[in-house]
Amino acid sequence: MGVLDHLSGFCDCSDGGSRRKQFQTVEVKVKMDCEGCERKVKKAVEGMRGVSQVEVERKASKVTVTGYVEPSKVVARISHRTGKRAEIWPYVPYDVVAHPYAQGVYDKKAPSGYVRNDNYDSNVSHLARASSTEVRYTTAFSDENTGACVVM
Repeated sequence: MGVLDHLSGFCDCSDGGSRRKQFQTVEVKVKMDCEGCERKVKKAVEGMRGVSQVEVERKASKVTVTGYVEPSKVVARISHRTGKRAEIWPYVPYDVVAHPYAQGVYDKKAPSGYVRNDNYDSNVSHLARASSTEVRYTTAFSDENTGACVVM
């Protein structure tokens, strides 16, 4: 690939979507203990090119970044600058998940009202679905089924 080929890629106006960053909101989970940690994380992300707004929720361990950024670069920047472990926000409100208290979806570390997203992790998604035999046995002796136990 020559120099002209390389430069023509920058001047090509036909399909620049693959190279251009899109305006998006990125939510990241970062454990923050104090106000100093909060300021350190916010300062690390605000210095990135393309960031228009940063919101930090220390109690929820959540950082919301809005702007022309890539999620992987935001996570890498937070990890590198602060030395803290950062990951894409893996939680959703418990109303969205079909079985919020199933093994693998329920997470004790999640903020109140949130559970782990079953679409986020492919290993968890099959655990959150009840099989037909489980449903049959659990509904056979429920209070809502009046004809469940006619012997009594």
